[in-house]
Amino acid sequence: MGAQIEQRLAELGIELPEPWPAFGTFVSAVRTGDLVFTSGHVPHHSAGLVTGKLGGDLTVTDGVRAAEFAAYSLLATLRSELGDLDRVVRIVSLLGTVNAVPTFTDHTAVIDGASNVLVAVFGERGQHARLAVGVSSLPADLALEVQAVVEVA
Repeated sequence: MGAQIEQRLAELGIELPEPWPAFGTFVSAVRTGDLVFTSGHVPHHSAGLVTGKLGGDLTVTDGVRAAEFAAYSLLATLRSELGDLDRVVRIVSLLGTVNAVPTFTDHTAVIDGASNVLVAVFGERGQHARLAVGVSSLPADLALEVQAVVEVA
């Protein structure tokens, strides 16, 4: 396998950020057996964090892009934890939590941004079970967070 996933990232024009640090008394990922459980990953990029409420100051398009950024962060953590993204056997599940106004109903469309990144990068191995939910607030007014369970070799 070698560097297949790194090559795929390059083909897609995806440059992963540095892993986002865990704050507090938790870590960004925990491996037990052949599973890695990640903490929530936030949407960040070179200009900073993506904050705000979906359906308020953020559109669905903004949310999809935020979910893509969160997926890049998730991949950066996995690469750091595993040393090599080719060790990912399967993305098992993804939980997306969306900071939204009470009337917002497009949570799944927003989290599709993260799901689509994982499938684009890993192909069939990136297809996963998923839950997308809305909440009334997230820490630091983050737009969303994504968390994954990943099977690894």
